[in-house]
Amino acid sequence: MPTCFDRNYSAFLFDMDGTILSSLLAAERVWGAWAARQGLDVAAFLPTMHGARGVDTITKLGLPGIDPAKEAAEITEAEIADVEGVYALPGAAEFLRSLPADRWAIVTSSPLRLAQKRLEAAGLPIPHFLVTAEDVEIGKPDPQCYKLGAQRLGFSASDCLVFEDVQAGILAGEAAGADVVVVTATQHHELETAHPTLSTYEGLTVQRFADGRLGLSR
Repeated sequence: MPTCFDRNYSAFLFDMDGTILSSLLAAERVWGAWAARQGLDVAAFLPTMHGARGVDTITKLGLPGIDPAKEAAEITEAEIADVEGVYALPGAAEFLRSLPADRWAIVTSSPLRLAQKRLEAAGLPIPHFLVTAEDVEIGKPDPQCYKLGAQRLGFSASDCLVFEDVQAGILAGEAAGADVVVVTATQHHELETAHPTLSTYEGLTVQRFADGRLGLSR
């Protein structure tokens, strides 16, 4: 079957955490401390909080006496204050800078200020088009975010390639009608997927066609 390496696209849509940068250590420090304060099993909880909006993660827990929006806002402030160990994935900065500015966007479950802080800490370019937690009513795995990212670029999501690293984001990309490539650089456990995978951006190049469309080559 043809894959993303055999096709070309109007635009690329990138998740952020775990896809173009790693914030794993910082995120787990903050969320782990919060989970411990709530009396949760920290080791069991941490794998469940990746790839989703903080407010959605907390809401799903159904903790009594907890205001998910208030707790998520406090966690965001703690994450903004702690970007130690945030770094760009190998080759990501060079790859993103090789893309035409009007043909890519970041679509993240992080709030805007946190996204900007982590991109800065990782030395990655701030895109012209950025969809964050505040821009959608329902977070991943709902496809709203990727549809919005494509719309802001002026294209249909079905003509875009989504770069993702976790199941919630993969499902969002699929539901939006986009092709998906899975970045495995930060995965501790193998993710079973029918989609093509990338272990690194090193050696990955973009093909730019005369009509403005983009392709991948490695």
